[in-house]
Amino acid sequence: MTAQSEHPEPPDLATLQRRLAAFAAARDWQPYHTPKNLVAALSVEASELVEIFQWLTPEESAQVMTDAESAHRVRDEVADVLAYLLQLCGVLGIDPLAALAAKIDRNEERFPAPEGP
Repeated sequence: MTAQSEHPEPPDLATLQRRLAAFAAARDWQPYHTPKNLVAALSVEASELVEIFQWLTPEESAQVMTDAESAHRVRDEVADVLAYLLQLCGVLGIDPLAALAAKIDRNEERFPAPEGP
């Protein structure tokens, strides 16, 4: 096994969005993938991610990825949140990377870094 096949490059967001759309289309789920339904599903999945951390101390939450079972749960919920967010972006015609870059730009203007001494 080569080093590259051990650590393959992750797919880009557009590829993942196409895969999600194809997955839904193959199952005739598009009628259910309305913005309202996708936002609701996104909220549910985000809540499932919160549930993992709900009663952990700050120290325990910082170590959550050291336990194989909880790490698996966290990765799955992060994937679910991202999947619904990408599907929502696809339905609404939002470029998620462009939206994030624009938001960072606005935040940099709204919250300038303190000047040095």
